[in-house]
Amino acid sequence: MASSRSSSLVCIALLLVSITSSEARDFLVGGNVNAWRVPPTTTDSLNQWAEKNRFQVGDSLVWRYDAGKDSVLQVTREAYLSCNKTSPIAEHKNGATVVKLHRSGAYYFISGTEGACEEGEKLIVVVMSERHSLRGLAPAPSPAEFYEGPAIAPTSGASGTEKILKSGVAGALLVLGMVL
Repeated sequence: MASSRSSSLVCIALLLVSITSSEARDFLVGGNVNAWRVPPTTTDSLNQWAEKNRFQVGDSLVWRYDAGKDSVLQVTREAYLSCNKTSPIAEHKNGATVVKLHRSGAYYFISGTEGACEEGEKLIVVVMSERHSLRGLAPAPSPAEFYEGPAIAPTSGASGTEKILKSGVAGALLVLGMVL
């Protein structure tokens, strides 16, 4: 009987891990609504914020900014390094930008405001491959691995509310309650 109960608990634990690890998340860029701007100091950067998070295929980045004063440009690595705004992959100007991370690898973003990228308003996000789908088992790769250039874009400190879990834990707990 104990072996059967033990096996059931192992199965439930695996189910819980599988449900919580497969849920897509929304990440508020920089951890707060004021993060997408020319940084006031060089002590922290949006890239440092990105290093502290594990981005998976299906997750989304969420920006909040003044649409009359700024924009978000998704660009190539080369355009990121040179702050070239002329041919972005995508341009977002609505003040409430959401970009779904649909593939693994590096994503590059710069501000569309004149001179802002050169002053550090830019971001590299590295999305883990799908084979690394169990969140929290290994540290996220550093955006510095995808960046060869001068200092990384600084920003104000990020709060602990940068990740918002969409759901899944509640469903897993419901299943757990029904099995036990």
